[in-house]
Amino acid sequence: MDLLKSMKISASGMKANTKRVEVINSNIANAQTTQTAEGGPYRRKEVVFGSEPARDSFSEILEGEVDAQAQTVHATDVISTNDAPILKYDPRHPDANKDGYVAMPNINVMKEMADMIQAQRAYEANISAFNTTKSMATKALEIGR
Repeated sequence: MDLLKSMKISASGMKANTKRVEVINSNIANAQTTQTAEGGPYRRKEVVFGSEPARDSFSEILEGEVDAQAQTVHATDVISTNDAPILKYDPRHPDANKDGYVAMPNINVMKEMADMIQAQRAYEANISAFNTTKSMATKALEIGR
């Protein structure tokens, strides 16, 4: 595998994890949102990752199976979960039903924070791989002097 392809794979991982952090931030920010434009409480969102061969052109696809295992990752979709809202008793809340219960988003902020730490660590691992590849390229250029 060439160095540019390695950098492309690391960059795709950074981009995908950036999207994941954005969605997690949205979940945390809306953990108390009881009304949305769609109606009802905010629904937790998740990022769906997909992969594809790390090839740039049609000629690379025709060349064979040398780099067939090299895959880039990307965020294919952001989906809303179907978790039922949590009913919280608060009769003074403007969105309370006739029994005094408010439908709150089913978001566990601690779980979201743990997911964010995991996404940040994955991002950092991709930065490390990218920098290692960059260092290898620099060393290869120094050999040619």
